[in-house]
Amino acid sequence: PSALVSSRPLPPYTPTPYFPPPAPYTLPFRTCPPLDFSIPEVRENVAVAISRLETELSRSTPFYAALINGKKATTGKTLPSRNPAISGQILGEVAQCSEKEVNEAISAAMAAREKWKKTPSGERAALLFRTAHHLEKERSHLMAFEIMEAGKSWREADGDICEAIDFLRYYAGEMTRLDALYRNPGTVSSIPGEENRLIPQPLGIMAAIPPWNFPLALATGMIAAGVVAGNCVIFKPSSLSQVLGAKIMEAFLEAGIPPGVLQFLPGEGKSVGELLVRHPQIALIAFTGSNEVGRHILSSAATLQPGQKQFKRVIAEMGGKNAIIVDDGADLDEAVSGVVASAFGYQGQKCSACSRVIVLRSVYADFTRRLVSATEDLVRGDPRSPSVFMGPVIDEKARMKIKSYIKLGIETAKPLYVRKEADESGCFIGPAIFDNVSPESPLAQEEIFGPVLSVFQAETFDDALRLANDSLFGLTGGLYSRKPSHIEKAREAFHAGNLYINRKTTGAIVGRQPFGGFNLSGVGAKTGGPDYLLQFMQVKSVSENTRRKGYIP
Repeated sequence: PSALVSSRPLPPYTPTPYFPPPAPYTLPFRTCPPLDFSIPEVRENVAVAISRLETELSRSTPFYAALINGKKATTGKTLPSRNPAISGQILGEVAQCSEKEVNEAISAAMAAREKWKKTPSGERAALLFRTAHHLEKERSHLMAFEIMEAGKSWREADGDICEAIDFLRYYAGEMTRLDALYRNPGTVSSIPGEENRLIPQPLGIMAAIPPWNFPLALATGMIAAGVVAGNCVIFKPSSLSQVLGAKIMEAFLEAGIPPGVLQFLPGEGKSVGELLVRHPQIALIAFTGSNEVGRHILSSAATLQPGQKQFKRVIAEMGGKNAIIVDDGADLDEAVSGVVASAFGYQGQKCSACSRVIVLRSVYADFTRRLVSATEDLVRGDPRSPSVFMGPVIDEKARMKIKSYIKLGIETAKPLYVRKEADESGCFIGPAIFDNVSPESPLAQEEIFGPVLSVFQAETFDDALRLANDSLFGLTGGLYSRKPSHIEKAREAFHAGNLYINRKTTGAIVGRQPFGGFNLSGVGAKTGGPDYLLQFMQVKSVSENTRRKGYIP
């Protein structure tokens, strides 16, 4: 659109040229750097990719097929993927699978799993490096889809791609490390006449069921971990980000993944997801999403199905009700910017987002005044524009849910700031900030997954910690303080899987802040950490008596 890019003729689109080909794995792991949007050529490349995608969509609506055993599958039923910022704009029609496709995919995975299991781990790791390189080359193109399908701002879109690349490279390196560890005869003790070894093996077939809010990163991370550990993976994307799911498949296909090792089954969670969770051949389910769905998956997976020969493993990340404490020694400028980024970045649609901020009474008035002023200045609108900080929420259902919480806040609490409803065609709402919220209110206890923030006052730091820990969840937490005693106490007593001190609570980086929560926030090891891949394998212990009699060479 002319409002977003210059009116001169568009240059030809080329893959992002800012990164060299992938190098062999070496320690230490290095993260993918974000794009520098202060460089005109970088901005122009993204703007061209957005315009080119819009031009393609104006000509025709693309169709995305399922992928079973390396072949595209049309199912006779499709679901449109919509742009949440523009009512009526469709990014693609995506095939919807049923029980027939689920059974075909599992049969193909069963046929492929033995050969993939025996594929050397170095070859599996190399596949991940090639996939990462493909994502890097197509970075601007993928950003256009992130912006238009997921409603992400430029920085949020780029961050999701960086994280996907990081997962691929980190898990490739971790598999290399684990393989060397288990091959080392000194990993377990042996004695004269007895040789002991540990042999890691894949679990078999796994289901990857990622969310829509990090459509590249979290899906790619699940898939990469399963594939590099030697499993065959059946990937069911969220119905709200299916086109980006198809783009992940394109990257793995370009990298040369064999038929049957990774398969793409878009469809409804209540049909395809449920069938995968209950199928006796599925050994592991990796899921990120709502607490309600996660608990249902845990319950279903615990039920032994006819023909099932192993207990299912479940890795489930199920959200949070995250708090940031601001004490009387905090740098309030840093605290305000961190809370705004944590609460309203990507419209609050992150499981790590701050939805409660607890402020010591002595600095409460000054903090809230600055918080409201900073929130008023946030730019909301179509995220195709690089100036936009807040885009739309993911769909109308989400908008109406968030609207009901804002209505509750207006009726039962004190509004400090509520963005007025505007005449916008997309799924826009908020932000909203409330004071005098009861600790028992749904505003204080339930995951809203939107730009709604509750502010609490605390008399003492101990009171603030009690309020922060008053939750069924325990995913992320934050503290802004320059007092060593408060920082040390928070390290010990703030009950959260990821605690951030003097920085925002979102944006965990692979290999630096392994991510995962306590309480009802989930089960499983932390993503992007050194023990994550172990969940995708089982280890055989082999002990041999090497002094046996009657040995025949």
